[in-house]
Amino acid sequence: MTLKTDEFYCKADELIAAGRFIDSKGWVPATSGNFSARLSDGNIAITVSGRHKGCLQREDIMVIGPDGRSLDGKKPSAETLLHTSLYQRFPLVNSVLHPHSINATLTARLFKDLIVLENYELLKALNGVDTHEIRISIPIFANDQDIPRLAAAVEAYLDKHGEIHAYIIAGHGFYTWGPSVADALRYLEALEFLFDCEIRLRGVK
Repeated sequence: MTLKTDEFYCKADELIAAGRFIDSKGWVPATSGNFSARLSDGNIAITVSGRHKGCLQREDIMVIGPDGRSLDGKKPSAETLLHTSLYQRFPLVNSVLHPHSINATLTARLFKDLIVLENYELLKALNGVDTHEIRISIPIFANDQDIPRLAAAVEAYLDKHGEIHAYIIAGHGFYTWGPSVADALRYLEALEFLFDCEIRLRGVK
């Protein structure tokens, strides 16, 4: 077993553990969601298309190039471009997580173009945030089966507004990312809590 294989298995195991945790919360029903982690050679470990994220095995994690091309003959998620575009833009990002949670789905129904989170202590769970006295904007994009077009919409937003912590796809789910799988998972859990707070404030739950 080579060091390269060891690294892949390590990242695969981290994604598998993340999948089990996220599934235990009900945030990836059926075979929804997709997860990835960048490898040291620039390639990306990513979940294979159509796998239940609570039941992932090592064979359910594949390798793609930075351009999204499969390197092992397996089929990646149709949304792979949404992962690779984040890795290309943010050199310090090493993991991208995408759940299909009810909170993200409801949030997109309640808020038009973005949700603003402010004055929550848990915002300090996000990278670079050290006070509750901050406003974090999470943009909401219309769902689109044309993934290159959706990725272009996200890129245009980032070009205009700069770095963000996450984004929601209406009627779909949300994306968040970080310097490691553990960091991205922490952001995901914090954002889920904050989306839930905003939903409850509007009397939906």
